[in-house]
This record gives sequence, structure tokens and C-alpha cells, in this order.
Amino acid sequence: MKVLIKIGGTLLDSPESRSRLTSEIGSAVRAGLRAVVVHGGGKQLTRFLTGHGIESRFINGLRVTTPEVLDAVLKVLAGSVNQELVACFTAAGIDAVGLTGMDALLAEAAPVREELGAVGKPVASNGRLLEVLIENGYLPVVACLAGDRGGRFYNVNADQMAVSVAASIEAEKIFFLTDVDGVKGQNGAILPELSVASCRNLVESGIASGGMQAKLEAAAEAVCQGIGEVRIAPGSVPGVLNQLLSGALLGTRLFNELGARSHG
Repeated sequence: MKVLIKIGGTLLDSPESRSRLTSEIGSAVRAGLRAVVVHGGGKQLTRFLTGHGIESRFINGLRVTTPEVLDAVLKVLAGSVNQELVACFTAAGIDAVGLTGMDALLAEAAPVREELGAVGKPVASNGRLLEVLIENGYLPVVACLAGDRGGRFYNVNADQMAVSVAASIEAEKIFFLTDVDGVKGQNGAILPELSVASCRNLVESGIASGGMQAKLEAAAEAVCQGIGEVRIAPGSVPGVLNQLLSGALLGTRLFNELGARSHG
């Protein structure tokens, strides 16, 4: 089975959480899971920017990326966050390789709109490098930075990056491991299943906003692209990956109402 695992930056902020997740993923990889990891790092980036007196501004959950912010993104996401994660996988006995979307242009992006600065949206993805790594026993660990053919870097929402990378390797499933228990409905209860239409309703009604809005939009896009299963699940739960791989109803599962609700 080929799976894309996206890990939120909050989960990576704790050494204990980081170590547990890499150990769980490592065990699954050793057991035969073919995986690519995509990670964020927003919390770490905000802390770095604050420490350097740089304001963080967001529009619809996307960080306005000035040249100063982009420099920090490279230092923090492609640097410390990525390499600390690779080091944890190494300690777990896994041959991990740290990458960004600029490597072999595995994720190509175009600017979203001028007011966001160097924020990009993936427009193309090339899974050849990732496939070579996976087939040779390596675990690709990809920071949410993309590039373009002019050599420009773009800060890309990690959830959008995950969907783009998953499509490029024809992943069967995407697991968004996050710091919440799942997607909440109007009454605050976790929704075990969510259709693409319901996703859009949650966003349009304002129930899902900010980071969750971006996550739902990315997840809905993945489902529409034919990814077999997309799950938004609490990465803080011990054994979360094994539970998801075994089909346990953990977090929120997204489905396309035009297709079958397969739990395979």
C-alpha cells in the first residue's frame, strides 16, 4: 500500500510526539508500507519570526510571505524542522531523505495572488524522484516548499502540498495527522464522515475557517482527484497510524458522494 502521511507542525514541536510518530511510521515502513511524509511547521515558523521581530499575517489561513518571511521559511521548514524529523526517523532505524518541492521540481507552484507575496499553489507534481527513493527503501520527508522553473521558491500550504505529492505518486490514501480530533460540525461534535459537498458547506457557513478551511479544501480536492481515502485524524493518539491502516473509525473520513463509501 502506498500512503501519503502529512504531519502538522504542532505535532512536530514536541520531541516526545515527534519521536512517537516517527517510530510508528518507521514500524509500518519496515512492515512494507510505501510512504511519503509531508510536513508543515507553522508554529515553529511563527516563533522564529516573532523572535526576529517579523510580523505574521494570514489571509484565509495562508501566511503572507514577504522576502523576509520566505527566508525564514527556508531556514525553519526546509532546515531545522525537516532535518530534526529526518534525524528522528534515522534514530528509528529508517533511511529518511529530507526534500523540498524544489528538488527535481517534484512540486511546481505558481503564485496565488499578489497580496500573499511568495505564497504558491501547486500546479504540477513529478513523482519520479519520490518513486526512485521509495523503490530503493528510502522514506522521503518533504517540507512544504515548492519551486518553479525560474528557480523561485514558494511557501505552500502543507495540506495542498500533501495532495499534490500524493497525486504524483498515485497514493491510495492520505492521512492528515493533526492536533485536533477531527472535523467538527455546527454543534461542536466530531463528524466521523464528511462528503465533499458538506466540506464546502462548512467552509461557506464559516464553521470551518483558517487552518481547518485550508485543510478541508485540500482534502476535498484530493477526494475529487480520486484518492481512495482521505482521513483527518488526531496525531496525538498513540498508535494512530496502525489504527488508520486497519480501518478504524478515527477522526474524520472524507468521501465523494458520487462514488462508493469504501473503507478498504
